[in-house]
Amino acid sequence: MKRLLLIPKLGIHNANALSSPYTIGFPAMTAWLGGVHALERQIRKLGYEEVRFKSVAVICHSINLQTYKGRGDYVFSIIGTGNPLDKNGERPSFIEEARCHLTVSLLIECENIESYNANFDEFIQRIVLLLKGRFKIASGDIINCELPELIDVDDEFKLRKLLRRLMPGYCLIERRDLMKKAMQEGNDCLDALLDYIKVTHRSEIKEDGTVEWTSCRKENGWIVPIATGFHGISDLGKADNQRDPETPHRFAESIVTLGEFIIPYSINELDEMLWRYHFDSENDLYLCQQKQPYSFN
Repeated sequence: MKRLLLIPKLGIHNANALSSPYTIGFPAMTAWLGGVHALERQIRKLGYEEVRFKSVAVICHSINLQTYKGRGDYVFSIIGTGNPLDKNGERPSFIEEARCHLTVSLLIECENIESYNANFDEFIQRIVLLLKGRFKIASGDIINCELPELIDVDDEFKLRKLLRRLMPGYCLIERRDLMKKAMQEGNDCLDALLDYIKVTHRSEIKEDGTVEWTSCRKENGWIVPIATGFHGISDLGKADNQRDPETPHRFAESIVTLGEFIIPYSINELDEMLWRYHFDSENDLYLCQQKQPYSFN
């Protein structure tokens, strides 16, 4: 049996839309797991020392990417924020940041919460107070959310009932299998990624002389590039002015792979939509990965 904390219809304003170092769109999985980890640390400070948030599923209900394309423009531009004027009455220089407004539901797998059975209502209220405070997820401000609740899932009926509650929406799963397949065919990682997200347009002249255009991708589905962790590129050590003096420091680069948005009701097992942390010490990999790969059979 899994005990899950459902935070439904979480409205987030000005979330970081850098889905990877190269693309903008849905916030990276590292941002979502980081937000859930921060929520766990805060709830443990409030007296729930044994509670652990093991994994999380992210279901997107709506997203509004803050971009603009004017008449005659070839590409979209990022809509910047209106920063206050400086002492000379001019706009200060700033780094453009991709932002988005979105509504998501978070499904968090909880552990060691059974000992707080008598205080479930109080536990939920503490979660609400944290979310309505100055808490941020993916660098975005939380503007609204429905009442969270704890749900036990121990059979197929309860799983289907839960998945219906997550509709309409799309949950993000990993499609690392597509990257592996393309790289086994001789493509490098960047060519493999671009090959699956590009749209190919073709034209055909019909017998009556009209031209028919078709557009398609290499693979069916809503496939997007996502950042799923970091690769250490230096040895562990100390750095001047590092944020946490007790934790070893190392330089790292982002890991980018493919993901796909699917309808929650197509999930066969709950672990197919849950993401968790994984550390590969041999290859210096700090990953966000699914507990169980999604089955497309």
